[in-house]
Amino acid sequence: MKIIFILLLSLLCLTGCNDINNYSVSPNNLLSFSTDTLSFDTVFTTIGSATGYFMIYNRNSDALKIETIRLAGGERSGFRINVDGRKGETFSDIPIWKKDSLYVAVEVTVNPNDDNSPFVIYDSVVFVTNGRTQYVLLEAYGQNTHLLKGGNTFSVDTTLTAERPYLVYDSIQIPEGVTVRIEKGASFYMHKDAKWLIDGTIITEGTQDEPVLFRADRLNKLTPYLSFDNISAQWDGLYFGASSFDNELNYTLIRNGISGLTFEESTPERKKIDIRNSQINNMDGNVLWAVNCHIEASNTEFSNATNYLIMVSGGKYQFTHCTIANYMQPVMMSHNSTRFTPALTLADQIVSEDDTEERLTFPLQQAYFDNCIIDGNIDSELLFLTDETYMDGDAQFNYRFNHCVIRTKKIDNERFNEVLFIVEPRVENTKYIKSKPDNEDNDYDYIYDFRLADESMGIGKADRSIAAQYPTDRYGIDRLSSEFGPSIGAYEYVLE
Repeated sequence: MKIIFILLLSLLCLTGCNDINNYSVSPNNLLSFSTDTLSFDTVFTTIGSATGYFMIYNRNSDALKIETIRLAGGERSGFRINVDGRKGETFSDIPIWKKDSLYVAVEVTVNPNDDNSPFVIYDSVVFVTNGRTQYVLLEAYGQNTHLLKGGNTFSVDTTLTAERPYLVYDSIQIPEGVTVRIEKGASFYMHKDAKWLIDGTIITEGTQDEPVLFRADRLNKLTPYLSFDNISAQWDGLYFGASSFDNELNYTLIRNGISGLTFEESTPERKKIDIRNSQINNMDGNVLWAVNCHIEASNTEFSNATNYLIMVSGGKYQFTHCTIANYMQPVMMSHNSTRFTPALTLADQIVSEDDTEERLTFPLQQAYFDNCIIDGNIDSELLFLTDETYMDGDAQFNYRFNHCVIRTKKIDNERFNEVLFIVEPRVENTKYIKSKPDNEDNDYDYIYDFRLADESMGIGKADRSIAAQYPTDRYGIDRLSSEFGPSIGAYEYVLE
């Protein structure tokens, strides 16, 4: 019986081996591919892109032998291929079993040229099977850049133009007494750990149509839905020293760093920064953190962070028509599974960096919020760090909320004027176009849109006298002529 079993097993093995080597020679048995064109997002010249891939399928009932797989342009094109784990430009006699598949990875490096505008390079992967030729097209959009590497210090007043994007490695330093202006439409792609160290002055001159952009340099996607542009902690942030004053951010987008804007201990006697019509979001630390500074912000969105959206200790602050909303999802936080830090914290004290037992105090001379939204996905998004005796407000702790929407328990004192409180946990009274990263197949994209949706709190509830000083919102919508307005927040409500 044992001998018969061994003979049968041997026969099956021989049959299987014969089937594997019995390749179809019919020209009608062709390959199939997961795509006919593999496209790469913008690739910075001289910097290798992330790898793209596609699949080869044999949907036939017979095994096939692929006579040739090769790059049509060879090594000159800038593309490189890897077939089922093997690198090269040309591959011969590659077997693919019936109903089976092979994996092809593709990399690309784009050589620089003289173009300022994006340009396209093409190649194709050629497959020859049973005398029949098939192709998968490869295309990549190249972009020449100004490469800032090894640390860069501006020793004199400088204007950075928008002709080409800036690819930033390491740090950019603006010393005390130096002003750097950034033209409208300029973009800065920040590599891992890259940062701005500003002891002088930075002025961005963005416009509605051509904002200034600071973001990470990874341009590809982590999943088919999730872009690296929506993942935080990819670069460091912008740091303002004690000697930095008169900064301006106009129509500026800052996103996906560790921290957004960090202001060291300074003096409120001179304006630190004016932030207008901007968006600072998706940080793994704080969006804005300041000690004893003078800061003004209007028509600006501060959104989504693992830690504070806005934390100010001492100094003078004015926020007008701002949306301060933290709906950061736990899965996107690198350090915490749950967020406990409220969106807005006002303080007159901080812990000393040299002695964690010591608290440094700074009078909160002014913290005024007019027509602002302070919201998020925890029960209370407002915190005061001060002695209880100052809670009603005085020269030590002077604050005011006027015509705001705030997610916190109701506070009854004269410092809250015409404020709409969201007092019930997890009740979505302030509805937005998109505050949840939902897709039909649950493969989230983590894209948010904090414009007001229908029936949201704050529609038409803004202080009109304040809105008259800021007659258009961040997107240029007229607040005063709207039949529903003026609305609270950085965005005027528009009927969906």
